Amino acid sequence: MAHMNLWEQLIYYYAHNGSYVLAQFNRHFLISVYGVLIAAIVGIPIGIYIAHHSKLSGVVIGIANVIQTIPSLAMLSIIMIGLGLGVNTVIVTVFLYSLLPIIKNTDTGMRNVDPSLLDAGTGMGMTKTQLLRLVEIPLSLSVIMAGLRNAVVLAIGITAIGTFVGAGGLGDIIIRGTNATNGSAIILAGALPTALMAIILDAVLGWVEKKVDPTA
Repeated sequence: MAHMNLWEQLIYYYAHNGSYVLAQFNRHFLISVYGVLIAAIVGIPIGIYIAHHSKLSGVVIGIANVIQTIPSLAMLSIIMIGLGLGVNTVIVTVFLYSLLPIIKNTDTGMRNVDPSLLDAGTGMGMTKTQLLRLVEIPLSLSVIMAGLRNAVVLAIGITAIGTFVGAGGLGDIIIRGTNATNGSAIILAGALPTALMAIILDAVLGWVEKKVDPTA
C-alpha cells in the first residue's frame, strides 16, 4: 500500500476489511444506543420530577454537571474498577454522560409549558396525571428530543474511546491506525464511519424533533 495515495489506501482497506469494519460499526452503534436509552429511561422521569419540585432542580442538575466535568477516560477507569473490562463499562459511562442533557432538557421543556394551558386543563377537571400525559409531555417533547440528540452525539464520541477497556467498536480501528506505520488511512477508516454515524443519527433525531414540535 506504500505507493498508493491516502484515498486509495482507504478504499483498499475497506475492500479487504469491510466485514470487520461493519461489525465494529454495529457494535459501536449498539453500545451508544443502549447507553442513551437507559439514560432516557432514568433521566426523563427525573427531569419531570424536578420540574415539579423546583427545590431539587439545582441539586440534581448540579450532580449531573459534576459527572460531565470528569474526563471520559478517567470515568472509564473508575467504572472499570467495579465492572472490569468490556462493553458494560462503556455502556455505564455513556449512561452517566447522557444524563445531563436529557435531565436538563426535560426539566426545561416541562417548565416552558404555558401555565394558562395547565390552568385550562385543571378547569376542565383533568387530574395531575392527565395534565402530564396529555398536555405537559406532548408540549415539551421537542425539547426532550433535543436533549436526546445531544446525548447521542456525545455517546458516539465516548464509545470510540471504549476500545481502551476492551469494548471494541470503531475506536479499535482508529487505535490500530495510530499504532501502524503510515496508518493515516486506517485512522480514517475508523474515524469516517464514526463521524457518519453521528451525522446520520443527529439528522434523524432532528427530523423527529421537528415532527413532535407542536409549534411547527
